[in-house]
Amino acid sequence: MTKVVIAEDDYRVAQLHESFLMKLENVQVVGKALNAAETMQAVEQHQPDLLLLDVYMPDQLGTDLLHQLREHSTSLDVIMITAADDKEMVTQALNYGVVDYIIKPISMDRFVETIKNYQAKKRLIDSHETMDQKLVDQLIGKEQTQYEGEVLPKGIDSLTLSKVRKLLQHSGDTGVTAELAGEHMGASKTTARRYLEYLISTHEGIAEMRYGKVGRPERKYFYSKN
Repeated sequence: MTKVVIAEDDYRVAQLHESFLMKLENVQVVGKALNAAETMQAVEQHQPDLLLLDVYMPDQLGTDLLHQLREHSTSLDVIMITAADDKEMVTQALNYGVVDYIIKPISMDRFVETIKNYQAKKRLIDSHETMDQKLVDQLIGKEQTQYEGEVLPKGIDSLTLSKVRKLLQHSGDTGVTAELAGEHMGASKTTARRYLEYLISTHEGIAEMRYGKVGRPERKYFYSKN
């Protein structure tokens, strides 16, 4: 479960963000704050995993709050959601290691994609006690068409595999079916299944039987390297 605090001085915008989060699985809004002081109180009280932070708050700039937040907790992740498009503001936030910087007005698709990507990276970190270069490259979003030393079996193309791997990483808790992966790849369901099963063989994915809308079980694939 990802615990989230929303720091936004406009309660209507905060409600909108909360409604977006409610569409996602394994996300819980544990607190909301209307200013910087309330933000610090909410973080201390609820110990969230993630803070959605606005820049323009009545008592202090959100970017100026980042230093205090980092001193309070090195494990707290922050996503800036703000109308502030000033280069210095953006640079300051990025230098403090914010997970993402979203400029208002935001779309639900952009918002949801950001949270799902965050959850996927969090699961990747939590599932490993040590990190090799391959995992670090995944975490920082380094594009690779083929991992060093990876020998691919016949019928598995490195470029296509990279695309399927990325799709699986970003699938979050909803997972993907072979049919959905095929649509994303522009390939047949059978071809997509071959790539997904290969990722299971390399322990980068797992598969579970889930019941679909028609009541029949379907094989879903999730990113969970162990």
